[in-house]
Amino acid sequence: MKISTIFRFSLLLAPLAAFSMLYSCATPPDYPIEPFIEYVGISKDTMRRGAMQEDTTFVTFSFTDGDGDIGNKDTIDLFVTDLRTGVTESQFRVPEVPKLGASNGIKGEITFRLFTTCCIFPPNLGLDPCNGTSPQFRYDKVVYEFYLRDRAGHESNKVKTDTVYIRCFN
Repeated sequence: MKISTIFRFSLLLAPLAAFSMLYSCATPPDYPIEPFIEYVGISKDTMRRGAMQEDTTFVTFSFTDGDGDIGNKDTIDLFVTDLRTGVTESQFRVPEVPKLGASNGIKGEITFRLFTTCCIFPPNLGLDPCNGTSPQFRYDKVVYEFYLRDRAGHESNKVKTDTVYIRCFN
């Protein structure tokens, strides 16, 4: 008696489960048309200083975009600012995501390579940022802020990385 009750209950749930899976597949994601990004992480938090690509870390972030117009082979669309200086030093091209039918809401992850930078010492020390050393300043800390722009010109929110430590000695 118990087995047949469970079997009948399972038979009732099977069409309901199939209908809900079909419905969820047919419903397009409801994302805003502006890109939205979230910081995921970095591959390492300490780099050697330098001005000529001596070291790198990889930054990963997730994104959503309601109209799916991320990336453009001809324009810069990812902007990275060094918050120590406020200067947007790095600009990247994101590969174009092709339009995929009527529903173009997309989500995914992007990883980009971020090269090291020089240290910023207090001005009164008169030290060269890429070559000078001081026992008081063994590491410099930098946080990067970045955002994404889609093909329609919509800008995402701005997010920050974890602190990256730049080694200021040889």
